[in-house]
Amino acid sequence: MSTDTVSPRTAERTGRPRPGTPTAPARPGAPRAWASKAAVNGVLIMLALYTLMPISWLLVAATKNRRDLFGTGGFSFGEFNLFSNVLEVFTHNDGIYGRWLLNTLLYAVVGSALSSLISVAAGYAFDKYAFAGKEKLFGVVLAGVLVPGAVLTLPMYLLASKAGLTNTYWALLIPSLVNPFGVYLARVFSEGYVPYEVIEAARVDGAGEVRTFRTIALPMLAPGFVTLFLFSFTASWNNFYGALVMLNDKDLYPVSLGLHMWNVSITESPEMYSLAITGSLIAVIPVVIAFLCLQGFWRSGLTAGAVK
Repeated sequence: MSTDTVSPRTAERTGRPRPGTPTAPARPGAPRAWASKAAVNGVLIMLALYTLMPISWLLVAATKNRRDLFGTGGFSFGEFNLFSNVLEVFTHNDGIYGRWLLNTLLYAVVGSALSSLISVAAGYAFDKYAFAGKEKLFGVVLAGVLVPGAVLTLPMYLLASKAGLTNTYWALLIPSLVNPFGVYLARVFSEGYVPYEVIEAARVDGAGEVRTFRTIALPMLAPGFVTLFLFSFTASWNNFYGALVMLNDKDLYPVSLGLHMWNVSITESPEMYSLAITGSLIAVIPVVIAFLCLQGFWRSGLTAGAVK
C-alpha cells in the first residue's frame, strides 16, 4: 500500500505541504535585504561610536590626576582621582565655577521656558486666529529662520549698548526670548494637536481666549512645548559667542565662556588642563538629565489627557 498520500489535516499538524501545493521558490532578494540591513546597522554603530568616543574620553580623563593625564593613553585608566578633581573645580578661585553653573541654569532654564511659552502662544495664534496680514507676517517670521544667529550678534550688541544692557543678565536673557523657528514649529504642533472643534466648544461654554489657551490648548501642546524647551535649553546652555560679545564681568559668565577662559590660560598655567576637562564633564551632565527627564513628555502625545 502506498504511503505517499498525506491528508490535509496531517499536513497541517506535521508542517508537510499538502499534495498538489506548489512549493514557493526562495526569494532572490532575501540575501540583499540582509546585506542592506547589515550595512545600515554598521553605519549606525559607526555614528554611535563617533558620538560616544569624545564623551568616553572625557569621562576617563576626568578620573586622572595630572601625572596620569599625560603619562597614560587617552582611554587608559590611571589612579582614580575624580572626586578630588571635582572638589578642585568647585573650590578654584573662590568657587567661580559654581557661579558660572548657576548663571547658565538661569540663562538656560528661565530663558528657555519663557521662549517656549512665547513661541507656543504665537504659533497657536497664527494657527487658530484670522487677522489681516497673517500670512505675510508669518512669512517675516520664516525669514528670520534663514538668518544665522551670528549675523545678528553685532546688531544685538549695539542695541543692548544703547539701552545700557550690556554686561548684565538681560543681555543674554532678552535675545533668547525670540525664536522664529520655535514659532513655526509651534504652529505645526497646533495644527496637529489642537482641533478647532475643541476651541469652539470652549467658546460656546463661555471661556475667554486666555482661559481657552491656558486650560485647553496649552495642555494639548505640551509635547510641542517640551520639544521647543529642549531645543532652546541646549542652545542656551551651549551659547558661547553671544556671551563672549555681551559680557565682560566674570561673575556673569555662563559655564561655556568660563571653560573657554580656563582653556585659554592652559599655556600659562598647565594645571588648568585638568580643571577644564573635569569642568567640561560636569557641564554635560545637566543637558543629559534634561533629555532623560523630559523625553517621555517629548515623545508622547498628551492630547487624550486634555480632551474628555
